[in-house]
Amino acid sequence: MFYLRRVVTIEMAKIELSRVSGDFGFEATDENNHTVQMDSSPESGGRNFGVRPMQMLLMGLGGCSAIDVLTILKKQRQDVKDYKMIINGDREKGKEPSLWQDVNIEFHLYGDIDKDKAAKAVELSLDKYCSVSATLKEAGAKIAWKVFVHPA
Repeated sequence: MFYLRRVVTIEMAKIELSRVSGDFGFEATDENNHTVQMDSSPESGGRNFGVRPMQMLLMGLGGCSAIDVLTILKKQRQDVKDYKMIINGDREKGKEPSLWQDVNIEFHLYGDIDKDKAAKAVELSLDKYCSVSATLKEAGAKIAWKVFVHPA
């Protein structure tokens, strides 16, 4: 069985958020000076200045899981030439806050990759290693996934 070795540390984060566009256009900057733009929908007074915060959570899920999957496959000497994910989510209807209820993910891997190893890497990521996945599940989200291995 394969195990992803992680150094367990207490990770601190410092985020600075400033309004920079209209009523709800924000820039958030981390301690390493990485910046993202966020906004609300035009229907609720936003201007499409940036990503909606809830969509950013799904982007974080993608990034977190991608790092896990690619790390696992690299350690298993799988030749991943390219990688893509498609993430679709449905939020709860008629609730405040409206949480992610169903999340469906397609993992597309390109290269000389064993399909069983790819599926196991995804399963380990989403069920064991990815903190964003665990956070979403703790809030009640159901995460379903499929793996597609394509030639390079």
